[in-house]
This record gives sequence, structure tokens and C-alpha cells, in this order.
Amino acid sequence: MLALFIRDFRLSLRAGGGALIGILFFLAVIAVMPFGVGPDLNLLARIGPAMLWIGALLAVLLGLDRLFQVDREDGSIDLMIMASHTHMLPLLVFTKSLAHWTGSVLPLVVASPLLGLFMNMDMTSIGATALTLLVGTPAITFVGAVGAALAVALPRGGLLVSVIVLPLTIPVLIFGVSASYGATVEGSPFLAPLLILIAITLFFAVIGPIAAASALKNATD
Repeated sequence: MLALFIRDFRLSLRAGGGALIGILFFLAVIAVMPFGVGPDLNLLARIGPAMLWIGALLAVLLGLDRLFQVDREDGSIDLMIMASHTHMLPLLVFTKSLAHWTGSVLPLVVASPLLGLFMNMDMTSIGATALTLLVGTPAITFVGAVGAALAVALPRGGLLVSVIVLPLTIPVLIFGVSASYGATVEGSPFLAPLLILIAITLFFAVIGPIAAASALKNATD
């Protein structure tokens, strides 16, 4: 598992520059917001957490189609399926998803405090938003593994992955933004939506690899 994690982590950094493309896309989304909203600093601060979450969500969706595509092209996905028992393939998918998140999504979380300054957010709001992104974005990756597995046999499955995954990520977006606002807005809860967000991530961490493993088996039959 460790060898697979290291291999996929390196691939996520090399194959198409996934991490760099995600960060640049994230930066582009946040950088153009002040031009669209206007020079109202208070308004930027209010919508800052929501915009960071939307930018991160779109950046994550941008690279999900590469989760199994490289393995499909070199034939290693077929070898993993044939060599794995029924209960081992979901573990392999979980490891690959975790490596993809570490290499392509974690840099977005690390960059989010700097981009929060562009939105005139205070330090409490920036810290809360970064925390929710840290615990919430893995859920998007695990859900995205299902979409990537369904579209792995298609020559251009990137758009299909986004169409499949986006509706399932709405609860993650809702509770992530709610927890971010709860840290700074008086009377809004913070702990409750944060715990729900963690629960969603844990749920998809179990269900996502199992569903993705089943989809991979069907795609290679």
C-alpha cells in the first residue's frame, strides 16, 4: 500500500502537472472575483469563505479524470484488478484516492490562507475555512473516484466525471461553507456543521472506494 501511495503521489505531480494546474485554476477563480464583485471590501470578506470553497471544488473536479486514466493507458489497472482479491481492490482504490488528494488537492488547502487575504478575510475566517477544506475535500476525492472509475474506459470522460460528481458534492459544499461562516458570524453554529462535514468525509471514504472498485471491474470486463 505504501509503495502504491508513493507511486501515485509521484504520478499526481508529474502527469499533466495536476497539482500546479489546480493551484493556478484556484488562483484564477479567486483573483477575478474582486473584479466581478467590485471594490466593496466588506462584501468580499462576507463571500470569501463561499468563494474559496467553490474555487477549491472546481479545481478538484478539474483533475479527477486523471485518477485512473494513467493506469488505464499503461495497463496497470488490469493487473491490479486481476491480482487483487474482492476485498483488496477497494483498499487499492482508497490508497490511490488518498495519494491523489495528497498530491493534487492538499496544495489547494495550503494555498487557501493566502488566497483568503485576497478576499479581505480576517485570520479567524481564513483559519476556519482552511480547516473545513482540509476535512471536507477528501470527501470530494472519494466521490470523484466513483466518477473516474465509471468514465475510465471513455476517451474523453472528464466532463462526464464532473457531471456525475458535482451533484454528490453539494452537501460537502453546504456544510463546509456553513462551518466557515459559523466561526465568524455571531449566532451561527461552527462545531455542528464541522462534525457533519467530517462524518460525510468518513462515509464517502468507506462507500466511495467500494463503489469505485465495482465500477472498475465492470469497466474492464
